[in-house]
Amino acid sequence: MAKLHIKKGDTVLVISGNSKGKKGKVLEVNKAKERVIIEGLNLMSKHNKPSAQNPNGGITKTEAAIHISNVMLVDPASGDPTRVGRKRDEDGKLQRYSKKSGQLIKNG
Repeated sequence: MAKLHIKKGDTVLVISGNSKGKKGKVLEVNKAKERVIIEGLNLMSKHNKPSAQNPNGGITKTEAAIHISNVMLVDPASGDPTRVGRKRDEDGKLQRYSKKSGQLIKNG
């Protein structure tokens, strides 16, 4: 399983697909399938049959997963999309950093 450049809680920009150009917060990351769910983006409609909890049934909108290659991290400092690099800090721990500004990215 590969290391991913996006983590839960990051703000990302969608760079391709129906939601191209929109920003949102990552709600969930699926490492096995390399997909992310972004708050309020890539909505799909689900038709619900009437049940005891929902007597009228209806249509609900939910977020669908987007492949991780179609999103780009937004630099917290400048607000621009950036690529992500990794380097070791003073403690020898790997930290993510913005390739555009060079600043460290705080986790989640």
